[in-house]
Amino acid sequence: MKKSVTIFVLIFIAVSFTAAMYYLYQKNAEDPVVYKTEKASMQTIVKKTVATGSIIPLEEVLIKPNISGVIEEIYVEGGDILQANDLIAKIKVIPNSSALNNAKNAIETSKITLDNERRDYHRQKELFAKGVISRKDLEASEVAFIQAEQKYKAANQNYDIVRTGSTSGLGNSANTLIRSTVPGMVLEMPVEVGNQVIESNNFNDGTTIAVLADINKMIFEGKVDESEIGKIKEGLPLEITVGAIEDIVFDAVLDYIAPKGNLENGAVQFEIKGTLNKQDSTFIRAGLSANASIILAKATDVLAVKEALVQFDEETKEPFVELKTGAKEFTRKDIKTGISNGIYVEVLEGITLDDEIKVWNEIKTNEGRN
Repeated sequence: MKKSVTIFVLIFIAVSFTAAMYYLYQKNAEDPVVYKTEKASMQTIVKKTVATGSIIPLEEVLIKPNISGVIEEIYVEGGDILQANDLIAKIKVIPNSSALNNAKNAIETSKITLDNERRDYHRQKELFAKGVISRKDLEASEVAFIQAEQKYKAANQNYDIVRTGSTSGLGNSANTLIRSTVPGMVLEMPVEVGNQVIESNNFNDGTTIAVLADINKMIFEGKVDESEIGKIKEGLPLEITVGAIEDIVFDAVLDYIAPKGNLENGAVQFEIKGTLNKQDSTFIRAGLSANASIILAKATDVLAVKEALVQFDEETKEPFVELKTGAKEFTRKDIKTGISNGIYVEVLEGITLDDEIKVWNEIKTNEGRN
C-alpha cells in the first residue's frame, strides 16, 4: 500500500514538473509587447457637417399666356439667353362658338342702338335750330349718340379678340405673341407646337409656356437632419461640391434655415438654403445634385494629434496622453484639447512637437523567438 502511494506521488511530481517546464518554455517563446510612438504635427482642422441637396436658381419666372389657344410657333429652346420682351412663342386662337355668337349678337344690338341714337340726335338738332328745344336737351341727345358709337366700337373690338385674340388699339394687353417678361436663360419649354394652352386669370394659374431664370444667381437647397440642426446657424460658410463637376469646390453662405421640419423616412428633416458664389468660368446646370459641407469651426496650422492617441480619465473624463520617457517607459500627461474633425484633435496645452506619444496598438516582434 505504501509502495503504491509513493509511486503515485512520484508520478504526480514528474507530471507537474513537466507541465511547469512546458509553461515556462511557452512564456519564453512569446513575443515581448512593444508600443509604437507618434509625434504631434501641425494641421488645419475643419469641423463640419454635411447636407445633401441640389443647385437651383434663386428665382424662376414662369411665362404664361394672357389668352387661350393653341401653340402655333415656338421661337426659343432650352438654354437660350433672352432679354426682356424677346419673342418666345405665338398662339393661334381657336374661338369658342358660344362666345363668338354672343360677340356677333352684341355687334348687332349695338348697331341698332347706334342707328336709333343717330336719328334722335339729328331730330333734336333740327328742333333746336327752330328754337323748339333747349340746348340742354340737344346736348343730352348728343351724349347718348356718342355713347352709342363707343359701344358699337367696343362690340367690334370684342368680336376681334374672341375671333383672333387681338384687336387694334390694345397693344400687348391681348396678344397672341408671347414674350419674356425678364432677362435670363430658358430652363424649360414644357409645351410643343400644337399644345393647347389656357390663359392666366383670377380663377386659373394658366399653362406655363416657358421657365426663365438668371443662372448667375444660384443657390444650394438641401436638408439637414434634426440631430445636426442645433449645431448650425445662419451666416456659416458652406463648401459646395457638385457630383457632375469634378475637382471644383464652390463657396457659399448659409442664409436660411427652415423654422419647421418635415418627417421624411422616419426622420425629421429641416430645409436649408445657401447663396452660391459662382465662378464665372464654370456653368452650373439647374437641378444638379450637390453636397454642402457646413463649416462649424476651423483652426489653421495648429498643434494636433490623432484622436486614437488621446485617452480619458475614468473618473474626471479629462483627456491625457502617455509620453515616452525611456525604453518601454511612459508617463501620463494631461492635455487641453480644442476642435476635432474625427481624425485629428487640436491640442491647446500639454505637449510639444518633440514629444513621443504612445500608440495603443500592441505590436509583436520576432525578438526572443530564438
